[in-house]
Amino acid sequence: MRSSLRGAGAAVAATVLVVVVGSWFGYQQLAGPSCSGRIQLSVAAAPEIEPAVKAAADQWVADGAAVGGTCIGVNVSSSEPVDVAAAVASKHGATLAGVGQASGTAVTPDVWVPDSSTWLLRLKNGGATAFAPANGASIARSPVVVAMPEPVATRAGWPEKKFKWTDLLAQVTTGKSPLHAGIVEPTQDAAGLSGLLSLTAAASSTGSPGSPDAQEAMVGALRALATNRSSIRQDLLARFPRSSDPTAIANGLGAAALSEEDVIAYNQTKPPIQLAALYLDPPPMPLDYPFAVLPGIEPAKGSAAKVLFEVLTTPGFRNRLAAQALRSPDGNWGAGFKAPQGAPSPAGGGATSAPTGQGAAAGLDPVAIAKATTTWAAATQSGRMLAVVDVSGSMKKPVATANGATREQVTVAAASQGLNLFDDSWAIGLWTFSTELVGSQDWRPVVPIKPLSSNRGALARGLAGIKPSSGDTGLYDTMLAAYKEVQKEWEPGKVNSVVLFTDGQNDDKNGISRADLLQQLKKIKDPEQPVRVIIIGIGTEVSRSELETIAKEADGVAFVATDPTKIGEIFLQAIAARPPAPR
Repeated sequence: MRSSLRGAGAAVAATVLVVVVGSWFGYQQLAGPSCSGRIQLSVAAAPEIEPAVKAAADQWVADGAAVGGTCIGVNVSSSEPVDVAAAVASKHGATLAGVGQASGTAVTPDVWVPDSSTWLLRLKNGGATAFAPANGASIARSPVVVAMPEPVATRAGWPEKKFKWTDLLAQVTTGKSPLHAGIVEPTQDAAGLSGLLSLTAAASSTGSPGSPDAQEAMVGALRALATNRSSIRQDLLARFPRSSDPTAIANGLGAAALSEEDVIAYNQTKPPIQLAALYLDPPPMPLDYPFAVLPGIEPAKGSAAKVLFEVLTTPGFRNRLAAQALRSPDGNWGAGFKAPQGAPSPAGGGATSAPTGQGAAAGLDPVAIAKATTTWAAATQSGRMLAVVDVSGSMKKPVATANGATREQVTVAAASQGLNLFDDSWAIGLWTFSTELVGSQDWRPVVPIKPLSSNRGALARGLAGIKPSSGDTGLYDTMLAAYKEVQKEWEPGKVNSVVLFTDGQNDDKNGISRADLLQQLKKIKDPEQPVRVIIIGIGTEVSRSELETIAKEADGVAFVATDPTKIGEIFLQAIAARPPAPR
């Protein structure tokens, strides 16, 4: 964690900070020595900016912060953004790919200063429809850079050479001795997410979107990063070489997306090998530290927060930021800031400045963030899965948005692309279903559930051979059989799941009823060996309520792709939405 580099502990719980009403002028006029009451406003600040926020707030209180006859108490503590995000997500019913459950003691603050606006965007687009924080304007900035041990960077041409993300992509995915690149889990770390977005964009540029070349480049980038990923920043930093010995440098971490502040803080510890900060082109999304007043707080607190924001945007606060190796929102820096060699000066701080009142991520496409986080989560998790594909006659219908390709073809293409993302630690099997595919049986086993290390070719051939039948949709019988199949050789340490694709409702007149299915699922499911059911409905003829009822009984989730061309995206969302471990 960044704060540990400076010797400060990072608290998981949310923190408290109190402020006043009116303008900065109003604050000066209303502050007084006597108070008839007290207001408490809780604030959670990212660890690296917490000392600056706390110092400014403490000074404000010492000067007599008050509103009317009510005094303002301020108590600022550091909170890792992912911990607060988990608590906010739990409160607002949001799902964030790769973010675990909030701890039992986590409390949402009144004011939150995470390291990036992407947290706010992810919460809003993750299902927190009522999540509409006030303000959200940036109070600081730190460009995202690629950190390299100086000997490695020097060999690559630093500091004279201007690096591009395509250069980095080539170094980490090609050659006999690829660069050892690492990343902090991008679903839990904003700098890691920024680097992932830039690297996957570079991969996409290697061919037309969705082309085999672009897909291969993206998978290669994800696999390369996943090899050296860390859930905690301190663990990643510890992988950089700690000796000038050539072997140590060759075997150590060679590159990682970190913030400029991370690099400065790391080098201040006087490590044996200093890190170089490479400012790649195009500039990745910087950390922008939004000042977010969370919904639901009292009006008095909200008014007070407005003035706190003014306190944190005064010229003097820039110098407090500089002491923490952070820039002001416009990219400039205060007195005492020691920029890394090669750093853009000063306003060219890693991205164009955001308009006043907006975070640096204001113009970022939320779809790009969702795709990056879900793709990463799907590609880096390990699981055991039975994919069950509908081959009823209705799957022959052409999809208007897919140049005439049938529902079956679109579904198979999405499943095939998803298969390419999973590494060899996955175990996957394949069934098809309709009605009476094998005698009176509605389902046909195509490939057994086995590790992809020995099963990948068979799965690819199985998917390629799928053709629609002339039958109906034997949904209920197939779902029960698939659930039992995954139960049979349940594997600990992995999420054991059924992923079923269908474009219709159950219309098997000879099969079990929905009530029978739900009753039997309830009877056979085992909390000690859970099986998660994911149902992906295709088109407009499915019954969302039917699918959701079945999935709920099996502790799963149902998605509906009304536009079948979106099946691939929804498939990744479904995999990424598997139940995370508690934080």
